[in-house]
Amino acid sequence: MTIKSETIAVIREKIENETYTVEEWNAYTQDERKGVQVLVKKQEKRRKAEQLHKEQFEEMLTYEKSIWHKGSTYIAGIDEAGRGPLAGPVVAGAVIINDTFYLEGINDSKKLSVQARERYFDQIKQLSVSYGIGIVDNNTIDQINIFQATKLAMKKAVADLSIQPDHLLVDAVQLNEIPIHHEAIIKGDQKSVSIAAASIIAKVTRDRLMRQVDEQYPAYQFASNMGYGTKNHLQALKQFGPTPYHRVSFAPVKDAIRS
Repeated sequence: MTIKSETIAVIREKIENETYTVEEWNAYTQDERKGVQVLVKKQEKRRKAEQLHKEQFEEMLTYEKSIWHKGSTYIAGIDEAGRGPLAGPVVAGAVIINDTFYLEGINDSKKLSVQARERYFDQIKQLSVSYGIGIVDNNTIDQINIFQATKLAMKKAVADLSIQPDHLLVDAVQLNEIPIHHEAIIKGDQKSVSIAAASIIAKVTRDRLMRQVDEQYPAYQFASNMGYGTKNHLQALKQFGPTPYHRVSFAPVKDAIRS
């Protein structure tokens, strides 16, 4: 079968699976059939998106590459999820990657859809050198305050790693209590691949925990608000009072107890 006699269905399958030869691709770009040109433009758009993602990924590896170049091997990116909610734990993730790690489109967990986060979560666990999770519950948050609880969760995440890191990249928090050289990077989840990966590990872990809490206390809609003070959450708090998962040291919860 010549290239010109291929059906559009056959060409679609080859383009979608990228099983065409250079000769075939050149022929497709010259094919006058409208259906073929639609497929060609779609593939060109996909290629451009892939190239952009690769460039963004390389840019987000700047910190890691610089540290690898200086001799460190195991760099752990660290981030947290859940500093602001009125209920639930604060969760930290720690992720060590190597120079073969690649996930197209990885970014700050807050910029990703739920489906994308779940997909990346599984891929990060499979592709990373090591990952760790640290969880600090609401009662501890009330006892030591959210900032200290955040640092405690991060320390637990580092301790949970199967490999001892020799450098830490942390999203915005100074972890002077850990005797490992570290850098606190503002908006690190947008600037570092390993921190972005850690943000996804932390966010997905916490969201799953809050969905479990939602099964016990559906009136508060934790599965959708994840413990943040939405209008419906605040109404339920006022009507039913706090659950055992609420942070009583946070003002809206205090007010609900007093009223």
